[in-house]
Amino acid sequence: MNVSRVRLLACLVMPFLAACGDEPSGPVTAAPTYTCCEAGDVDRLYQPGQTLTVHWTVESPDEPSGTPPQVELTARLTGPFATVGDLKAAADDTQIVSGLVTFAAAPVRPSGTPDERPISIIVIGPEAKPGYYNLATSLVGDDNTASGGGSVVRVVPRT
Repeated sequence: MNVSRVRLLACLVMPFLAACGDEPSGPVTAAPTYTCCEAGDVDRLYQPGQTLTVHWTVESPDEPSGTPPQVELTARLTGPFATVGDLKAAADDTQIVSGLVTFAAAPVRPSGTPDERPISIIVIGPEAKPGYYNLATSLVGDDNTASGGGSVVRVVPRT
């Protein structure tokens, strides 16, 4: 057999051999998943100086894993924008918009215990101007994968 045939055979056989590795020991269990947030968190008007509480929604697997999840949940509020259209246009664009402020919650690292209800607390500064704010939430997993979302929150003048 010449060298080129040996290489061709190796290229064809190696992927099949790679699939024959060790099976994981024990049952494979899933970690809880976290998403933002309850409708009541965003479907209301806020005033400067108030607190926005983000209630993370937890979906627990049927078979909980024995190890705590290694995730970090973050939430931040950025604005003000004059209209929802302006907010969405800015979110789609990569340009920096001047005059924006950001209020952020401390990162949350859930323990994964049953019935856990993680929350992120954002204090809307007393200097916040009225308008529409982008509530950006994200989850970073232990494998550095990230997912996130956004919602619109409205801040009105203090009464």
